Amino acid sequence: MVGEIYKNNYNSEKIALNFKGNSISYGQLDQMVLAYAGYLKKAGLKAGDKVVLSCINSPEFIYSYLGTVRNGAVIVPINLMLTMEEIIYIVKDSEAKFMIIHPVIMQKAKLDKETVERALGITLIVLGEDFNQSALEATAEELDDFSDENVISTFLYTSGTTGKQKAAMLTHKNLVFNSEQCFIGLEAREDDIYMCVLPMFHVFAFTACILMPLWSGATVTILESFQPKEVIEVLLKDEITIFMGVPAMYVVLLEAGKKNISFPKLRLAVSGGAALPVEIYRQSREIMKLPVVEGYGLTEASPAVSFNPPSGVQKEGSIGLPIPFVECKIVDENDAELPAGEVGELAVRGDNVMLGYYNQPEETRKALLNGWLHTGDLAKKDEEGYIYIVDRKKDMIIVAGLNVYPREVEEVIYQYPKVKEAAVIGMTDKLRGEYVKAFVVLKEGEECTSKELLRYMRERLAAYKLPRTIEFIPSLPKNSSGKIMKRILKEEQINK
Repeated sequence: MVGEIYKNNYNSEKIALNFKGNSISYGQLDQMVLAYAGYLKKAGLKAGDKVVLSCINSPEFIYSYLGTVRNGAVIVPINLMLTMEEIIYIVKDSEAKFMIIHPVIMQKAKLDKETVERALGITLIVLGEDFNQSALEATAEELDDFSDENVISTFLYTSGTTGKQKAAMLTHKNLVFNSEQCFIGLEAREDDIYMCVLPMFHVFAFTACILMPLWSGATVTILESFQPKEVIEVLLKDEITIFMGVPAMYVVLLEAGKKNISFPKLRLAVSGGAALPVEIYRQSREIMKLPVVEGYGLTEASPAVSFNPPSGVQKEGSIGLPIPFVECKIVDENDAELPAGEVGELAVRGDNVMLGYYNQPEETRKALLNGWLHTGDLAKKDEEGYIYIVDRKKDMIIVAGLNVYPREVEEVIYQYPKVKEAAVIGMTDKLRGEYVKAFVVLKEGEECTSKELLRYMRERLAAYKLPRTIEFIPSLPKNSSGKIMKRILKEEQINK
């Protein structure tokens, strides 16, 4: 069960968490999870109730999460960048009865408890105020015995990059099983030391940086946010062996760490959450000597689906092979499986796949077609079974009837030495259907023109794939997990 996942390989004396210079043993972690679970039960929490969690990266996030699901209730972690309107939507949509919030968030938003409870219509629990030492006096005997692994433990709202948010329903089995799959697929060890700098409310972070190490009895160093200098210092000081990041983090680390830095203890650096540009992959391995492997996952799969095998063959631009006990196939529009080399939609099957979307039967039916999760990602397989993501199905651009995959164009732009980041979208064209537009962020101190960049691209791309316009901007809009928000770029262009 998720609430007791750390009991799988339990050693009460071993360090489970490091945070701001303090170490928390597995025994102390167990005490705090039971205490939080007991407090929530006394507050009226029942099995099946929904609890929204708004919390920064911290041990309290873990105590709140595990304590909630230990009662058979459903945790609903939310993005810290959401507006009040978006939070109200999630509270109403999930039918939440409780909300746990970190005091830092209350202070930053200049909120008071009564106002939030009145606006959301729920019971608000403030960490450090309601959850204080005197209130946390529960014992294991006071909790109900809860052991149904097929019960929903977590609602995870999709990132909203493609539209209205939906709650993916993940069971205890989904998350525990995927933690074990990640452990095997990444060839992790019990003595590993992980860094969790990704936001914990994101499923990549919580499964790969928290649940997997706790399941295996490893140690996690928690950082509140991504600060390149601090990340590099902690990688060295805490002798981190496994680092998880999104592509945007590797871009920034490259800028910060080109001074002949090495990480002798780091044996695995995983990139997920979005496609890793091949040029960033190469530079990360060659300049910073990071042992980067690319993987793939999505919220609906808890999230991990595939990784390049750490001790096996690494293929540039590939998301690797399916992790143990996951099946992947490429299908056409009629749901027929395609042979190697042909592009279609990636479909996934395994015990890590969600039950469906909460209160959205039609969306569930579309996503879970014939027992397979249809990811919405266009992909292909090679003869050895390695998978390559071509692009998001909804992001594909059709120029005069010809398919243009934004990722292919972006890969070429990233290869130009002056470029730091790039994003490509399709814009409406009355004659050709759509045309290609590129947004480019240059490296600090560099100057470039559209003509110069297009000259470089013409040697590497067919004419119909070339951007009609290139706009140089200081930064790209991203969500809190570092994923580039192309929807925002497109909306800004439409509203001009």
